[in-house]
Amino acid sequence: MNKQELVRLALEARAHSYVPYSHFRVGAALLTSSGKVYQGCNVENASYGGTICAERTAALRAVYEGEQRFSAIAVAGFPEDAPPEERGYAYPCGICRQFLREFALPGMKVYIARSEEEVIETTLEELLPMSFGPEHLQ
Repeated sequence: MNKQELVRLALEARAHSYVPYSHFRVGAALLTSSGKVYQGCNVENASYGGTICAERTAALRAVYEGEQRFSAIAVAGFPEDAPPEERGYAYPCGICRQFLREFALPGMKVYIARSEEEVIETTLEELLPMSFGPEHLQ
């Protein structure tokens, strides 16, 4: 699974978002160490605290299927009708960064896309420096 394919799957997942309040659609495609990919989308709720992000939706799907080692994730998010020239880059929120950290392999890649051609590449460590993880509780 290459970066371009993961980004394409994140953009595809974005179309499944349920966003009646913000109209900000986000899709994610998560690559596990076994090579499987899990897609997720954001799902809003009238009780805003009940909203779940695309990254955690994808991660929950992976964990449910028995996958617990993540090697990369692509995220694509912008307002539902935004023309390409007005799209920004939607980085994972703090909760999603910490949630992914629980299952991340060292050097986990994070691809932030506004289109298939416009992608920022980083790592989870860069997005969540000096993080706290399971190894700190052993």
